[in-house]
Amino acid sequence: MQHLEHDRLVFLALGESEADNSDRTHLDACPHCRNELDSLRHVAGLGAATQGLRDLPDPPEHLWQSITAEIRAAAELPTLTGPRPRPVPAQGADEPAAGAAPVPRRPRRGRWSRLAVTAVTAVAAAAVGVAGTAAVLREETPPEQAVVASAALAAYGSTPAQARGDARVLGSGELHLHVVNLPAVPGYYEVWLINPRNMEMFSVGLLGSGSDVLLPLPPNVDLGQYSVVDVSAEEFDNNTAHSGDSLLRGSLTG
Repeated sequence: MQHLEHDRLVFLALGESEADNSDRTHLDACPHCRNELDSLRHVAGLGAATQGLRDLPDPPEHLWQSITAEIRAAAELPTLTGPRPRPVPAQGADEPAAGAAPVPRRPRRGRWSRLAVTAVTAVAAAAVGVAGTAAVLREETPPEQAVVASAALAAYGSTPAQARGDARVLGSGELHLHVVNLPAVPGYYEVWLINPRNMEMFSVGLLGSGSDVLLPLPPNVDLGQYSVVDVSAEEFDNNTAHSGDSLLRGSLTG
């Protein structure tokens, strides 16, 4: 069976293209392409969920120590000793004729190839570790701080009544959200502040897949005007405006 092209699956995962009848027929019959599409959608969701991150923390010291140890271990690998048997070339093959300039030979691939692979692999692991550390730091509950304003978030519109949450504006200028029982959506969750008088709004950041998130607020935000906290369901459609599908809402009080 011929699989769908990788680029086609990427476009489908990002919502840049709609699946046609042939795509859907193939995906229904092909577990390989279906699993790859699910994986790409998961990665796209993770990418969207990290847009709210501003500063990544430095990787822990033990991670760099592990990288250094891996590189040193690769550098100390023993090399082959003793002469290698030299194959006898066929007459007139690689041996230059008498008096002719020697034919340059391709250098052998030696220990450096393995060392390079080890180093690149270790650096890639470091990058993954940094991203993972950032996600953990941003999704865990923040330490106790002065609370400037807070709001109870209740289900909005057709959202199931068991969905709820709370929002706290901290003295550090950050918005901490804790939510539970949000309905599953094909896209992602986004957090907004809304002015209830004229319904002007702006995005604070993305909620991600966890139940807690800590988002930085603009330094000059007027919480007296932008007093409504809104959590919406968004799609991967390259449209930065509010989708109109609000899941939770609540009004901040000091």
